Amino acid sequence: MRFSHRTSWNTEESDIARAHRERRQAGLPFADLTVSNPTRCGFTYPASLLQPLVDPRTLDYDPQPRGLLTARAAVCAYYASHNAVLSTEQIVLTTSTSEAYSFLFRLLCDPSDEILILQPGYPLFDYLAALDDIKLRPAAMVYDHGWQIDPEALRRTLTPRTRAIVLVHPNNPTGHFTKPWESERLACLCREHSLSLIVDEVFLDYGLDMQSFSFASGLPDTPVFVVSGLSKIAGLPQMKAAWIVATGPAIAETLTRLEVIADTFLSMNAPVQHALPAWLNSRHNIQQQIRERTEVNLAELDRQLTGAPSAQRLKVEGGWYAIVRIPALQPDEQTVRQLLDRGLWVHPGYFFGMPESGWVVLSLITPEADFVSGVTILVDYLKTHQGSNITSH
Repeated sequence: MRFSHRTSWNTEESDIARAHRERRQAGLPFADLTVSNPTRCGFTYPASLLQPLVDPRTLDYDPQPRGLLTARAAVCAYYASHNAVLSTEQIVLTTSTSEAYSFLFRLLCDPSDEILILQPGYPLFDYLAALDDIKLRPAAMVYDHGWQIDPEALRRTLTPRTRAIVLVHPNNPTGHFTKPWESERLACLCREHSLSLIVDEVFLDYGLDMQSFSFASGLPDTPVFVVSGLSKIAGLPQMKAAWIVATGPAIAETLTRLEVIADTFLSMNAPVQHALPAWLNSRHNIQQQIRERTEVNLAELDRQLTGAPSAQRLKVEGGWYAIVRIPALQPDEQTVRQLLDRGLWVHPGYFFGMPESGWVVLSLITPEADFVSGVTILVDYLKTHQGSNITSH
């Protein structure tokens, strides 16, 4: 059998993935500081959560390419809480942000066209780009008393085939919120080179000590597409409900083309669409639990890192990850393997596009007891190896 080139990925299990699987299968305990699924983190959901799914209206099949009007109106109400006034016509429902990205890549790009992405960043886009026959061009963010977008790095990365810039706001895993001056520079860049801006706002509600704007309000004379969904907003990744918000010039033709793409797949199911308003309305309870967990764990991380002066917790403004800078004495893959042998599982920095040595990434929604024990292992490890030569595993 012949397979397409777009699926010719290297699917071999990495050494650290194999070590993780073998430890789990052997029943050996470890603190997992990579967990990002809120349904597995001990949060409390209301007993009535599933009640909207038994609405009798869910038995009726009324295919609407952009999604049911009641569901899209609920999305508009959500953005109104972020001071963004939208019409239901600007909303296209999808089953996930991954599907939303795929719709937008097909809308904006021909085969071999390019999308700019910022790094560090979540490694989802590599697979989506391959499946949609486009190419990714990464541009590095800079860290100087906090993360910043480098507009000139983006400008240097542009080619004649660039069609859009993908921005995650706040970024995953850096937690960087885009500042007004950065959004203005991005808008100028898009206008100058006829680019669109795709903004992922799944973590928008999880700011730390700051309020941020939503790009759903739009930018002057700039095509902006905001993607988000229930996975993070309501802590419900299993419900598979997301959306695209379209703003900017040529909006009528944009939405007509998006509607054809959505109509081709009709992927949204009726029960979830009918339940979406209730789930969005009940989001505040789970968000408060996640924010409290994040703040407690971040404070615990800072407290323990005072005992490991060789490490630095980088500034985070939102989301639910933290990056710790550690001595770059060996590849992070070896460090992660050694930590796993001690009972701790963390992400190596290169997983998110950072250099191969000197970074680990921790999930701040990990249950508090696991987080405390995991960070203790990390700090003990750093104390042991601080200023010394680390031997390979």
